[in-house]
Amino acid sequence: MAVSCKTMVDELLLTLSLTLLGWGAEGQRNGQEVSGGATVYLGQDRDIWRPLIHTTVNLSEISTIKSSFQVRTFDPEGAIFYGDSKNGEDWFLLSLIDGIPLMQIKKEGILLSVAGGPRLNDGKWHTLVLSNQGKFVTLDVDGSSGLVVGTQSKQTEELNLAKLRLALGGIMIDKEKLIVQVEPQMDGCVREGSWLNLSMPWETEVEELWPCYQNIQPGSYFPGKGFAIFNTSVFPIDTENGVKIELGGDFSQMDGTIFSIKAPGQELMVALVANNKTKEVTLTFGEEKTSLKNTFKSLVITFQTELLQVFQDEHKTTSLFVTAMTNPGFWTALREGRLAIGGLLGEGEDIVDSQFLTGCLKKIKVQGRDLNLDLAVKHMSIYSHSCPA
Repeated sequence: MAVSCKTMVDELLLTLSLTLLGWGAEGQRNGQEVSGGATVYLGQDRDIWRPLIHTTVNLSEISTIKSSFQVRTFDPEGAIFYGDSKNGEDWFLLSLIDGIPLMQIKKEGILLSVAGGPRLNDGKWHTLVLSNQGKFVTLDVDGSSGLVVGTQSKQTEELNLAKLRLALGGIMIDKEKLIVQVEPQMDGCVREGSWLNLSMPWETEVEELWPCYQNIQPGSYFPGKGFAIFNTSVFPIDTENGVKIELGGDFSQMDGTIFSIKAPGQELMVALVANNKTKEVTLTFGEEKTSLKNTFKSLVITFQTELLQVFQDEHKTTSLFVTAMTNPGFWTALREGRLAIGGLLGEGEDIVDSQFLTGCLKKIKVQGRDLNLDLAVKHMSIYSHSCPA
């Protein structure tokens, strides 16, 4: 049963809401230890729903119900903190959706969700403080009130016996149980966490935590080992008006495959590859190749019924290359193939060769729409919404 955000909240859920961090079976201590105040990058490769760091605590150990931390992201959506008791029977999730905070709670069969406050996906560090104000959980953002939420419970007798599983960057319940569905993985960082005045370490199963860069800018960063693959069938293919791919960034700082297109059972159809040694960007279209000096910051490639054209800017004022569209299989590749950003498509359906991109793409558009790399059918080892500055 759904209820309004004005419903009262009991002490157990308040404490659960404010502890927030952890994952795994109760008592399980077999991962690498991470300080609760460490700077942690949430978008690291793993199962996208699996938390990055986690711990388990006894409610009897908690002496204060106030927690604070800082978060920084350009990503509009993703899971930040999750906590539960009774092995997931009662749970809490704090995430972002459309850039604003979203709280979701299940307590004794009651479901609650509320979103509000300022947008946080501006690439700046924001201080979030979660605290208990009477029977309400409050979320303050940069010293101002952001959210107030609560429910009421009749059960308090098990308070001192309960264990809380606490997690960062994922959830422990079936995603279908969420009231509001969210994309879980977030290209963002958390630092300076002070969690209920508890000093125990968190744990992680990853071998090495990815870095949070000191300064970031909007874009998608490819560190030389990552890629994103899309089915081309998701794009509106218009043979009459053509297909347009727009790319932006400092091409002189790129090295490796920027994008490639290939249909199953066919040869590679299109590839754009940067070479930092030769200071060139090479476009391969079937058996035809052309190389351009890598001095531009924007590139627009249009595929039309009779022509393939390459322009230096979105207004199409500076033409860099023109060739006839003589390959009849190209439109089939566009409709039934795959588009890889950051890697060269190989023989298998999901095989990407080793010519991975190193560099920052500040703009990726297909048919005039920004390409959200989080929606790829397969992606790995990329920072989808930010680049080092």
